[in-house]
Amino acid sequence: MILSFSQIRQYVRCPRSYRYRYLEGWREKDTRAALIFGRCFENALGALFRRQDPGATLFKDWGAFRDVPLDYKKGETWDRLVRQGMHLLEQFARQDRVRIRAPHENLQIKITRALAGGHKFVAYLDALGELDGQRCVLDWKTTTSRYANGREGLLSLDPQLICYSWLIGISEVALVVFVRKHHPEIQYLKATISEEQRQEFARLVEATAVQIAAGEFPAHSGIRFPQNGCLSCANLGLCLQDQRLIETNLVRMPGASDFDWLEQLVD
Repeated sequence: MILSFSQIRQYVRCPRSYRYRYLEGWREKDTRAALIFGRCFENALGALFRRQDPGATLFKDWGAFRDVPLDYKKGETWDRLVRQGMHLLEQFARQDRVRIRAPHENLQIKITRALAGGHKFVAYLDALGELDGQRCVLDWKTTTSRYANGREGLLSLDPQLICYSWLIGISEVALVVFVRKHHPEIQYLKATISEEQRQEFARLVEATAVQIAAGEFPAHSGIRFPQNGCLSCANLGLCLQDQRLIETNLVRMPGASDFDWLEQLVD
């Protein structure tokens, strides 16, 4: 069995939702413009470090979606997103705070880690490089709202950054946040992950693998007023047996069957 961070996160949040996605093959429809643009933007960042033309890469990749019917947020358009992306690429290159040596090796790094019982954990790290001269794991984010500074050390509690630190054995991690707004800005947020946190995450992964292998998929309802976590879950239609919601939000992967058991679980 092959696991990823997304699978662990999904199972911890709601095992039933995990079953819907990774065993029964239900996927959320990929129509959010911001999500697709984020992928195109990350490709452009890769081109920048490989000394290619990042603007041309962004325009080419995002251009493939120019006439595709996507879900844009209020005020968003294809043109506005590409303009914001160009501004952010220029600003990032001008600030020159991130260095990635041997980009062909240190961008989109595939990391595989063996687990007990013959299982494996697989992840793709955005980059391994330097921020302000300090070696660290780098994770790119594109968003319309800047990350709140919050309390000192809060970023060190981010489970995805803890996961990356555990996989590669480096304490220093950083988020580079590309904020798409009227005046685009870039945040460089650093954190240090402790060995205790890495070991705790390792135990979570091992325990989750055991539960999945045992076929334990109870529902964890997020319904508790006034906060309703289930309302933001793409699988809500499956739990409610609401065909309209299912058709609106989900698509089933070809060849999926109810329990093609636990053989292929790659995110």
